[in-house]
Amino acid sequence: MATTTTTTTAAGEQTDLATTAKGIASDVADRAAAAASRLPDAANATGVQLGRANAIIRQESDEVLAVGTSLTLGLALGLLLGGASRLLVILALLPATAMGYTLFDRHSGARTGKRV
Repeated sequence: MATTTTTTTAAGEQTDLATTAKGIASDVADRAAAAASRLPDAANATGVQLGRANAIIRQESDEVLAVGTSLTLGLALGLLLGGASRLLVILALLPATAMGYTLFDRHSGARTGKRV
């Protein structure tokens, strides 16, 4: 009889576990669908903000760009040497890349128009 009770309890636990797993999977599916529906708006807002950041960077002087590039490269190097996640190091390199590219573009003669 004790064996039957243990088997019933184990079966009840399995049923509870299956019900819990099913509920969690349903919640995850609902949240993924909600996130997917908001993804186009998030991508559009991100594109607008990147365009604004690019315009601001292009308006800065060469000295500001040089200092900003050096600062963000130093930050990325410090994160790398400090053992931070590679994702954080890459994120720290994004502004350095944007500022460095703008500075390089100004001095490479790629643009023929006058700067204001």
